[in-house]
Amino acid sequence: MSETRKIAAILVADVVGYSRLAGADEDRTLSRLRGLRSDLIDPAIAAHRGRVVKRTGDGSIVEFHSTVDAVRCAVEVQSGMSERNAGVPHDRQIVFRIGVHVGDVVEESDGDLMGDAVNVAARLEGACNPGGIVLSEDVYRQVRDKLGEEFADLGDKDLKNIRHPIRCYAIVQARGRGQEDGPERAAFPLPSKPSIAVLPFENMSGDPEQDYFADGIVEDVTTGLSRIKWLFVIARNSSFAYKGKAVDVRRVGRELGVRYVLEGGVRKAGLRVRITVQLVEAETGAHLWADRFDGALEDIFDLQDQITDRVVAVVEPSVQRSEIERARRKRPESLDAYDLFLRALPFTASQSAEEGRVAIGYLEQALRIDPNYAAAHGLIAWCYEWCYSRAGFNEVDKAAALSHAGAAMAGGTDDATALAIAGFVTSMLSSDHAAGLSTLERALSLNLSCATALYLAAAASSFSGRSGPAMDYAKRALRLSPFDLLVSVGRTAQGIASVQEQRYDDAANYHELSVQANPTLSSFHFFSACAHALARKLEAARALARQGLEMEPGFRLRFFYELLRSDIADRYAEGGRLLGLPD
Repeated sequence: MSETRKIAAILVADVVGYSRLAGADEDRTLSRLRGLRSDLIDPAIAAHRGRVVKRTGDGSIVEFHSTVDAVRCAVEVQSGMSERNAGVPHDRQIVFRIGVHVGDVVEESDGDLMGDAVNVAARLEGACNPGGIVLSEDVYRQVRDKLGEEFADLGDKDLKNIRHPIRCYAIVQARGRGQEDGPERAAFPLPSKPSIAVLPFENMSGDPEQDYFADGIVEDVTTGLSRIKWLFVIARNSSFAYKGKAVDVRRVGRELGVRYVLEGGVRKAGLRVRITVQLVEAETGAHLWADRFDGALEDIFDLQDQITDRVVAVVEPSVQRSEIERARRKRPESLDAYDLFLRALPFTASQSAEEGRVAIGYLEQALRIDPNYAAAHGLIAWCYEWCYSRAGFNEVDKAAALSHAGAAMAGGTDDATALAIAGFVTSMLSSDHAAGLSTLERALSLNLSCATALYLAAAASSFSGRSGPAMDYAKRALRLSPFDLLVSVGRTAQGIASVQEQRYDDAANYHELSVQANPTLSSFHFFSACAHALARKLEAARALARQGLEMEPGFRLRFFYELLRSDIADRYAEGGRLLGLPD
């Protein structure tokens, strides 16, 4: 029997729960599969120049000459499946897993393929989440700079009957996703412990100015739940990706990887407030609990504590009262100070010096009312740090940042976010990196689900030359809060850690993802430009440097020495000099 050995990209797809679907209605399931093949799958394979090697009742093995074509075909199929499953009851949806690998194969005389490349692709498919796409590291390296997709590093995996561990990557978000009516994002697996996302509460007051108040209610409930160590809580910033959208809680559960969703509304009229809340099981859409809370505005913190208590009681009936008490956040003494703090929050999203100054105005008012308000001290310290590092390195801003960071560390003994920000600012602006990192670790000991603490710990670790912890913190943060405003900070930390380890191609990729996550800050463009230069990707590096200089014409390479340990700063400066950036 003749055979041919060659390199090929192999795509393996399989239907999730096929036996269950066929058992419930075999004729309809087979009919739908035939329709999907003729209308979606086969046209996608043909368009990307693939060849169907083998079909089973519920799966396919497909060969491609191009790795890029194989992955583009996989994305097209999964996006098309999301559209076709819209409106179909969850238990009747046809959902695929797809694995893609590239390697040496043997083609038999009858066209069948044999070899490790086929086996690895099949095992990758088996390790994939429903609706997702998993790539081997060999595939990832060939497509990461050619496709507009975001990739999640899943680490090394031991695959059944495969001799060596395989580094795996998942496509997190296909192009065009994230739109209100777009295809569903790749699903996250449920964690081993109870998990919940608190969706943005609807402002039913008819007054757009009160949006900040409804958002603040959600933030405090999320923070309260997050401090329960047995409960996995999706961070506020990721949940707020759904603000203003009519969402299906079952879709939210799959996209965020949670079992429960909390949703509600706030109606504020004068000095009275009504909060309605309901807890929904994401997989089934069943309502597990609902309640309404009415009260005077000055009792708002008690109402929020009641909501936290009720949700905890539903999720884990056997929980003890002492664990519920841990879920309660220390409150400022004055509602006015809290109100001002909430008004400052929208101006901290961009992390720019200009909007930071606006937030500082509100926070200074809050601190005049309540000088011991740790959360306000932490946030204002961060705003002053932006003003220092992004607006001329003014020593007055630096002193203010460190002063407020010290106040937050002294008063925020039970506020993980305030401690995390204070530790980060201290690590950034003082010579005592160890004190800053120790404070960040203390914040995480209070709340392991604090995404802000994880992102800032990643950044502080990378700035101080601790590449291993930086990578670990960043990966945990990106899993806990994948839609966070601080994603750019986590990606930057990964880039800096990669530069330290002289993995310049990886560094360029991470910094590019940082720019994509937040293209408004010049510093991310300069980090990315220098990393691309070190990777000898000079055309892209020059384009990034031009964009950065358009935003900040006065940029100097001194910036890196202000932020990073000298040996890491030297490497970024080396990349900058290749581009002609001034010292």
